[in-house]
Formats: sequence, structure tokens, C-alpha cells
Amino acid sequence: MSGHDKPSDEQPSDRGDEHERLDAVVRERHGGQLAAALAREPVWALDFTDLAYESRRLFSELFGTFLLVLAGAGAPVLDAVTHGQIGRGAEVTAPGLTVLVVILFMGAVSGAHLNPVVSIAFALRGDFAWRRVPGYVAAQCAGALLACVVLRATFGDVAHLGATLPGPGFTTGQAFVVEAVLTLGLVSTILGTASSAQNLGPLSAVGVGAYIVLGGLWAGPVSGASMNPARSLGPALVSGDLHSLWIYLTAPLLGALVAVAAALVLRGPGGGPSGSRAAQGTLRPPATQRLRSRDPGSSGG
Repeated sequence: MSGHDKPSDEQPSDRGDEHERLDAVVRERHGGQLAAALAREPVWALDFTDLAYESRRLFSELFGTFLLVLAGAGAPVLDAVTHGQIGRGAEVTAPGLTVLVVILFMGAVSGAHLNPVVSIAFALRGDFAWRRVPGYVAAQCAGALLACVVLRATFGDVAHLGATLPGPGFTTGQAFVVEAVLTLGLVSTILGTASSAQNLGPLSAVGVGAYIVLGGLWAGPVSGASMNPARSLGPALVSGDLHSLWIYLTAPLLGALVAVAAALVLRGPGGGPSGSRAAQGTLRPPATQRLRSRDPGSSGG
């Protein structure tokens, strides 16, 4: 719901009955088209209350976070191995481009959260079921750990395996504030593009990836620009360097909470169809809704 939408006086049960009535009209008028549309839908896109296909979504989160951390933590590792041939520009660009690509090729499966605080933010907005959050967070952390195990097995314990740490000359307090502010911007970008994802399409992925690059460019020297507890947890656990981990577990969560509050002020309550389907893994509305939108006779008038 946007900030200009008027709240409905209908009770949830009334809205549910109305949706059922409209869907029945669509089925009666477009039975053949509906069957064909449903046949083309990916199975996991049909009903997100059906957890039978949750394993596919969880694998998507694990795989996507694995790729993100492999690039994000792997860039400083390779920079150390090659004696500076990677450079800071490539170090901050690699994770942003990886997120962009992962959203494009796997976003339709799981929503491509790739970040525990993103899953929590979507749940707080009402766009994502709370019962799915623990599985997503576990998959994201597992993907991060797996990426760091691969890095250590390949290159050894180099550069703390890309662990995010306060930069030289900066205090833990400064790193905490920067991480919280960076995550506030990242989650605000994600929630904002998700709420208008039907119109933005692939530009949503571009916006999120660009923000990650931008954050790394200006704030990387201060905190490492993690914005992601899973991205920081993997290198810290595998390398054993835990002394600053608390910053990267708590500051992003604080930033995400503020972002959710800001989204409420800017756009009103969440739970709308576009934001929900972006968070849950597909931007395509259900087949009955698509047919209903093309059939003026099935409107509620």
C-alpha cells in the first residue's frame, strides 16, 4: 500500500471472500486460459503457503549467499595473494555485481534475500512469513560458511579470509555507526524497489547492486562495508577472528529496524501484492489475478 492509498474498511475475511468470488468468475469465464497459465507457472510460484517446495527456495538462498561471500570475501583474499593486483575498486565492485546477477537469475525462486536482516525486514513489513525466516537465515549463514571453507581450502588462511574489521585508525564505535547507516540505506533501497518491483523489473537488481558498490566505495575503509551478518559471520568463524564480529551482527540489524520504520512513514504498511511477491520469490501475479485484470466484467462492480 502506498502512502496515498486509503485504508480499506473491509475486514480481512471480507476481502478474502471477495477475492474468492472474483477468482470463481475468472475460472468460469477463462477456464481454458487459466489452466494453460497455471501450467506455465513454476510450481514454487503457485502457492507460497505450501512448504513442500521450501527446500528449493532454501537452496537458492544458500547458493546465492555462497556466491556473494565467495566474491565479497574472496576479493581481499585474492588481493593479498596477488600482492595488490585486485585493488579496492574491484573489492567493492565484486559483491555488488554478484548481488545484481544473483537477483536476476535466482530472484524468482526465493526472492534472493542473501542477507539475514533483509529477511527480517521483509517479515517486519508483513511481506514475508515469519515461519520462513529461520530457514532462510540458516541457509544464508550456511552458504557464507561454505564459501569461506572453499577459500581457506584453496588459498589458506590469508587476509583473515576477507573478514570485515574496523579499518586502521577507526574505532569500533565508528565502525558500528557506519555499518548501521549503510544497512539503513541498503534495506531502504531493497524495500523501496520491492514495493514497485512490477514497474522497475530488472532495475531493482541494478539499484541494489549499485548501492552495495557505492557503500563499499565510501565506507569500506571504515568498517569493510559488510551490511550483512552472514557475510561477516562466515570469514570470522572459519578464520577464528571473532573479536569484532559483534559489530557486524548487531549494527546491520539496527539499521534494518530503522529502515522498516522509515518505510512505514514513506509508504505506509507493507503486505501489498508487489512487495510480498518480490520478497517471496516471484514478481508475476497469480494466473487468476492476471486474467482478472484483463477482464473488466470480473471486477467488483
